Amino acid sequence: MALMTLWALVVYGSWIFLPFVAAGTFRWLEGWLYVGAVVVGQLCHRRYVSRRNAELLQRRQDIGAGTLRWDFYWNLLFWPLMAAVSIVAGLDARYLWSPLPVWWWPIGLLLLASGLIVSAWAMGCNRHFEGTIRIQHDVGHAVVDSGPYRIVRHPGYLGLSLWALASPLLYLSGYALIPACTVVGWLVLRTALEDRFLQRELTGYADFAKRTRFRLVPGVW
Repeated sequence: MALMTLWALVVYGSWIFLPFVAAGTFRWLEGWLYVGAVVVGQLCHRRYVSRRNAELLQRRQDIGAGTLRWDFYWNLLFWPLMAAVSIVAGLDARYLWSPLPVWWWPIGLLLLASGLIVSAWAMGCNRHFEGTIRIQHDVGHAVVDSGPYRIVRHPGYLGLSLWALASPLLYLSGYALIPACTVVGWLVLRTALEDRFLQRELTGYADFAKRTRFRLVPGVW
């Protein structure tokens, strides 16, 4: 089994199971609604990408040659951080530290859907959208400036940030916003490091950065 696939199975298994352990019950409506929303969203996401960029999905199952060492460790921490959002939400549901009003739920669903749409759009038009950072000499790495890349240089990280921020709202957990914001900060760090690396190492990226001015949030950064 490919290393990235095995890691994903471990993370997703923990992501689904541990929040209910933290909640102290499997009779947790917001927990199951969150799982349902993410599963349906991921299935739609994968179906869209597989129709437009099936080769990419295959390559994302492994760590490509030349992956930066620091990015390997970044990935090791990222998905546990995402899972921590759900675990804190489970504890919040158990002890009722900071419940949010129910009207936050549809806002969270909108944010989640927006994040997955942006991510799928980016993956569908970028054959180099691998899970780790490297110069992909084996597949003719080149700048992609179509689709969402006309708006921001790293739309995939924007999509993940929206997903992270949506999670506490779907769980109706105020305390879960703390790890969610930590996840966003972790994504901002990777965005800055990857952008600097690509401007130095990928031919044409510096010119692309002049055309698409913002890294992550249009009009902000």
